[in-house]
Amino acid sequence: MFVRFLLAVMLGFCAAAATAAGLKVGVSADYPPMAYKQDGRIVGIEADNAKAVSAIIGQDMTLVDMPFEQLIPALKAGDIDVIMSGMSVTAQRSEEVLFTDSYMDVGQMAIMSTEKIAHFSQPWALLREGVRIGVEPGTTGAEYVAAQLRNAQVTFFKDSAAAFAGLRNDEIDLYIHDAPTSWQLATSTENGDLISLYKPLTHEKLAWAVRKDDERLASRLNDALQTLKRNGTLSYIFNRWVPVTVEVR
Repeated sequence: MFVRFLLAVMLGFCAAAATAAGLKVGVSADYPPMAYKQDGRIVGIEADNAKAVSAIIGQDMTLVDMPFEQLIPALKAGDIDVIMSGMSVTAQRSEEVLFTDSYMDVGQMAIMSTEKIAHFSQPWALLREGVRIGVEPGTTGAEYVAAQLRNAQVTFFKDSAAAFAGLRNDEIDLYIHDAPTSWQLATSTENGDLISLYKPLTHEKLAWAVRKDDERLASRLNDALQTLKRNGTLSYIFNRWVPVTVEVR
């Protein structure tokens, strides 16, 4: 009996130590206003989300910057514990990770030069044959174009900055990316020559992700998320970084 009691105490101690240990949070810091670097620090909606969640669950959350396509492999390998990087929930990703409850509804939007707004003001204009569209590989924007805009000429860009350069150099007519990229245009003085239609082409949900077998951590994150929604912190964070109306559920 004493041995069992001692074993139970040791297991409880180990569990407590694991809970107290910090969490490594994977983020791709090239996606304003969700996450990006400013003066050498990672800032944005997800950075603030991590700080708020950390305070609720009582664990430090260290942001680990890496390319977006490496986030899920790093999570599965145990190099990080959570993904908080404006990731859209998809069926394919759900086979590899366990998503938390959604914290934001978004959609893909089309960005273009202000000189071309008249050509693409109507939704059907995207369906024209030969329209040159830029996307980022591995994103839901790329999936949308492949499935819905099959007559388009597609060019891949490593990030939004490269795609914006492609628009300015007339290499592409449109750049399709998540709504947060369009929101950023509303406050970016250096991108005044670009504009978004602000008409969602898709309807998606953003959520955080953990390993498939880490239901305990997912539950704790969901509890923290509900607290952030109830006390208004989630809305406060969004309003701080996003200058347009966003539907938060």
